[in-house]
Amino acid sequence: MNDATAANNHLLTDPIPRLLLRLAVPVGIGFFFNTMFNVVDTFYGGLVSTQALAVMSLAFPTFFVVIAVGAGISTGATALIGHALGAGEQEGARRFSVQSLSFGLLHGLFLSLAGPLVTPLLFRWLGAEGDYLSQALSYINVLLAGGVFFILNQVLNASLNASGDTKSFRNFLVAGFFLNLIYDPWFLFGGLGVPPLGLPGIAWATVAVQLCGNIYLLTRVRRTGLLDGFQPSHLLPRRHTYLDLARQGFPASLNMLTVAMGIFVITWFLGRFGKDAVAAYGIAARLEQMALLPVMGLNIATLALVAQNSGAGLTGRVRETIRGALVRGVSAMAVIALLFFLLADRLVQLFTRDPAVIAIGTSYLHVAALVFCAYVILYINVFALQGLKRPQFAIWIGIYRQFLLPLPVFYLFSLHLGWGVRGIWWGIFLVTWSAAVISIVYIRRVMGELPEDAGEGGTA
Repeated sequence: MNDATAANNHLLTDPIPRLLLRLAVPVGIGFFFNTMFNVVDTFYGGLVSTQALAVMSLAFPTFFVVIAVGAGISTGATALIGHALGAGEQEGARRFSVQSLSFGLLHGLFLSLAGPLVTPLLFRWLGAEGDYLSQALSYINVLLAGGVFFILNQVLNASLNASGDTKSFRNFLVAGFFLNLIYDPWFLFGGLGVPPLGLPGIAWATVAVQLCGNIYLLTRVRRTGLLDGFQPSHLLPRRHTYLDLARQGFPASLNMLTVAMGIFVITWFLGRFGKDAVAAYGIAARLEQMALLPVMGLNIATLALVAQNSGAGLTGRVRETIRGALVRGVSAMAVIALLFFLLADRLVQLFTRDPAVIAIGTSYLHVAALVFCAYVILYINVFALQGLKRPQFAIWIGIYRQFLLPLPVFYLFSLHLGWGVRGIWWGIFLVTWSAAVISIVYIRRVMGELPEDAGEGGTA
């Protein structure tokens, strides 16, 4: 029995509460160190200047397109590989694992080539000009050049997640954080044969860490058995497999792309209130990512468990997974929300001493803390639907949450009613909670349509 088969049996038979903990905790730890990776970048960006912080905030929604494509392909591949493993189709699981690598590679190369052609227009649209624009382009172009490495790491992790291995990616993220502690100041200030690269040096450090991750994660995927018998010719596109990956992965990518769209919308409205507002949002958004770490772990755990148990026809375990993830997620987030509300100003002060930036960032965290539980509900339901091979909902709720509702709400609250940046914060509150309620209604309907449980250990 290889590692993949062993993991498959555990996901179908072990108690759900234990599995949620076993899968979610490594992911949560990994995401913590990934967020701290970004915190280190923000710290060194702050040493350069407040404008450098604004540049990093400005560049984030653009590079998030690369992250969205990689995460979407990864989510789709995890669902497909997990379903195949749950149904006992080892050959199908291997095919999806290998084809997802070439699928991700092609998309990564395309984005690395097309990105630099589009970003100047986007940055100008967001209000960047002169030295601000030049610095932003020098930073984002480095990240885009290494975009393929980001996507490959996400795709490799899909095979690991589907096999029940959430520890390997955690190990990469932990090691990546410590590598970044070395690379950031080295590339930023220079030394040991490396010239001072300034702000782009922070981007080069990130790309170097991702390349190291490619090498490590590939060795881990080989141990799952999903690359047994691999030949280079297996990477050649197969029409039906690519279509399956596109049908399952593109909705997830589009959902995350709507997040990028939403960040663009927020950044555009914040741009009406100056660079301080943009810089404050960049800092507060990274702190918000830290707060949401527990639900990130539960997201991946929910996806893997729902995919395998749904593939095996174990509807009762699917329901138990979703309920358990929601209860644990909301309970943990309620405590974290209280801490962030009380300590908001001190958290922002970790990254800047600019009084204006601190005040704006604190005002955002006070409202964001009231939205944390809504994110839990929304994310877990969306990932559960991905595991059920129902990815289309993610697109529509993403468009609603990131574009259709924010545009009129942000305009009404921040400009028409004159609430300023606080109007944007309360707009996020209204939009996110309404989307969470919609996701509850929809997933209840989907669960009611599922077939009867095939029985413990049965197959569909």
